[in-house]
Amino acid sequence: MTRPCPVRRGPSPGSLLESALSAAERGWPVFPLRPGGKRPALHPETRCPRTGACTDGHVTWERRATTDPGRIRAAWTTRDWNVGLATGPARLVVVDLDKPKDGTDAPDGATNLLTLCERAGQPVPATRTVRTASGGAHLYFSAPDGAHLRNTAGALGPLIDTRAHGGYVLAPGSVINGHAYRVEGPTLIRPLPGWLLERLAPPHPRPATVTPVVPLPRVGGRLATVVLDRETTKARQAPEGSRNATLLACVRAAGRFVA
Repeated sequence: MTRPCPVRRGPSPGSLLESALSAAERGWPVFPLRPGGKRPALHPETRCPRTGACTDGHVTWERRATTDPGRIRAAWTTRDWNVGLATGPARLVVVDLDKPKDGTDAPDGATNLLTLCERAGQPVPATRTVRTASGGAHLYFSAPDGAHLRNTAGALGPLIDTRAHGGYVLAPGSVINGHAYRVEGPTLIRPLPGWLLERLAPPHPRPATVTPVVPLPRVGGRLATVVLDRETTKARQAPEGSRNATLLACVRAAGRFVA
């Protein structure tokens, strides 16, 4: 009796492949992280083979992140990669509220954010929240148009980091030490509040101060002009070792014409 061919099923809900495809459907580029870890599964620039996608130069994980379902399936059907979400290309700003890593009773990131909101007279932002494997939280915000925010560490307070351009977060479904990242509460993503943007935007560089050069009118007789030119030339041509003495003599010679 001939056995029927096994039916190949799509990814089951909650699988890492499904998580990667779900993020890509939202327009969020993803890339593989090491199974059970947080580090990119792609080679670093120091060990770039300069082949394939890197033939013309090393291609970073941020540039290799993709929303192409075909590329995603090709990658995630080989291993159970965790899912890295490139926040910059996704036009996201993610506020990372961490837990104290030493197990102390120090205020965690969520408590510090609450304190920051109270001092600013602002409500705690309500937006898409992802519970991390360590018990912390990722708050997802849409990046403001025209803003090019970078990653920060502690800019908003202790145990509060942000991920934007140049950064990534583990997408929901990723697993660390047996604990999965998962969405909590409403999934609607709110724009980054303006008062937080003011604290995260890089300071504008001060324009360089240019001291104006005011040309001094040359007054006096023809003899004064001749002496000034002569003494200036003499000072410029003084040999090394006698420059200071020559300059002093030239200044004295021209000084009588100042009045």
